[in-house]
Amino acid sequence: MPDPAPLTLTQADPKNLIRESFRIEGIGAPECRSIFVDWALSLPDHVAPVSAIRLLLDHYAPQAAPGAQAHPMVAVLVEGAQSGASVARRRGGRAARLAR
Repeated sequence: MPDPAPLTLTQADPKNLIRESFRIEGIGAPECRSIFVDWALSLPDHVAPVSAIRLLLDHYAPQAAPGAQAHPMVAVLVEGAQSGASVARRRGGRAARLAR
């Protein structure tokens, strides 16, 4: 069985929520946490959250700390990766009512 294709930024951040958070000047940790939750809920089922977080950190962290203080989203992503980023999938409508 061939190796799966590597994860892309588009797959890791389908709504560009993380990308946009790095563009917001003056954003704080509470806003970053809120964005992170929205991001986690928008991940496709086939994307492993920790893999996506690592890709996003590899891409954005080097660019996010041009000064003395790192961007707060970097800390939020690191926390998510360390905690294992277990993402509860929202189930609505008929899927929520059916027994597993």
